[in-house]
Amino acid sequence: MRIVDVKTAVVAYHGQATLVRIDTDEGISGFGEANPDAGAGAVVGMIDFLRSELIGEDPRNVERCWEKLRRRKVFAGPQGGVFVIALSGIELALWDLAGKAAGQPIYRMLGGKYRDRIRLYADCGEGDDPTGSASGCVDRAQRMVAAGFTALKFDIDDLHHEAKFDAFNHTVNAAELRSMVERVAAVREAIGPDVDLAIDLHARYDVPSACRIARALEPFELMWLEEPVPAENIDALVRVRAQTSTPICAGENLYLRWGFRRLLESGAVDVIEPDIPKCGGLAESKRIANLAEMHYVPFAPHLVSTPLGTMAASHQCAAIPNFYVQEWHALEEREVWDSYVVAPDGSGSIVKDGYITLPEDTPGVGVELDMDAVRKHAVPGYGVFE
Repeated sequence: MRIVDVKTAVVAYHGQATLVRIDTDEGISGFGEANPDAGAGAVVGMIDFLRSELIGEDPRNVERCWEKLRRRKVFAGPQGGVFVIALSGIELALWDLAGKAAGQPIYRMLGGKYRDRIRLYADCGEGDDPTGSASGCVDRAQRMVAAGFTALKFDIDDLHHEAKFDAFNHTVNAAELRSMVERVAAVREAIGPDVDLAIDLHARYDVPSACRIARALEPFELMWLEEPVPAENIDALVRVRAQTSTPICAGENLYLRWGFRRLLESGAVDVIEPDIPKCGGLAESKRIANLAEMHYVPFAPHLVSTPLGTMAASHQCAAIPNFYVQEWHALEEREVWDSYVVAPDGSGSIVKDGYITLPEDTPGVGVELDMDAVRKHAVPGYGVFE
């Protein structure tokens, strides 16, 4: 079996999501997805740049193909950014193809599963009210708990808060901090003590602000406080964690196992959150999870993918012992999100009661793209696997 082509499609979701198709001379194709954060134009261009290195390779040699791209293009930026995002999408497609060729689901190819279901947390953003009011957060929280979710996340880093003094310096002031605490307090009271609650700061703040926020939120027993400062300055993150009992989570903007090594060795975090279709793919994120396990740190992946990338990530989460919870970010685009794949049980969605159940024996990733939906929501100018 040899690779004969690598093609892409771009669909509307969380901006623009890049889908990857790898074709073989035996008529089997594998599908993957790259994280959308770098922009579809950049990711599609990088995949096209890497395409020639894959032609003629046996796609079942997933890690050989991955390393070939990384090592052959060592001067093209394979340490992070667009290169690794594109590489991640290619790698997910290779695993799908390898699983189909072997007649096995991906989790078996990764060593088997620890669990049948993948627990999700609902990313609730700023709630049902665009202004981020406490009542809007409560409304959304109650809806998600009623839908079966046992974990939620909210954003409280309001860059347009009326009390802000400066558009670039986000040092928190008393009015902003009071607003943050009011929203978190309202949600915690509404959902009770047993539903996990995470709060995201999107790497916006300086160390003094991050410490003030983390300490102010201690009474609410958070699952974690996410990226209170930019994760690339690990010493700063260590200082924040040392000054609070609130668990600290980071890692969605780090790449490959090397990006997580010092984060873990320095004791900067309580939870890591690699984005699987961004940080290097399934095998690489499993290495990262194994590294985290050596430091007794749980693995809770960030995720902003269509159901294709979400199900692929779920296979990896099934195959590690220290999995905690996986992000689900499709609340506001649920109908479009669900439409992109055909659910294995024909129900219309792979998400039920706050969980994803892995297909037991379906080869590869376990879901197939609904090409009608892909064409309907395709972003003009990119083509659809052409």
